[in-house]
Amino acid sequence: QVQLVESGGGLVQPGGSLRLSCAASIATFSSYAMSWYRQAPGKERELVARISSAGGSTNYAESVKGRFTISRDNANHTVYLQMNNLKSEDTGVYYCNALKTAWAGRFEYWGQGTQVTVSS
Repeated sequence: QVQLVESGGGLVQPGGSLRLSCAASIATFSSYAMSWYRQAPGKERELVARISSAGGSTNYAESVKGRFTISRDNANHTVYLQMNNLKSEDTGVYYCNALKTAWAGRFEYWGQGTQVTVSS
């Protein structure tokens, strides 16, 4: 059974940093694009950052460019989100997502989420 388990969330002051991790129990992890989404209270879930299966391509939401960095370790089936210079508007539940589109179909998995709260 596929599982994505996020960790690293917590309470941090504005300007601080956090590093989120997502451990994936996917045998073919290196064939999946990995993403981080977040959902703030009363808002829709939004894409924060995405990294290609081999890690050579990344995309970021405009609001986090220059502050967040997504990376992956295919040997250890883990994806990371380094978040620097955090702002109150970064508060929300952060979800890990794995996506693969192949001839056999679309395969997508979500983690349970980890809470990030930016507050003084």
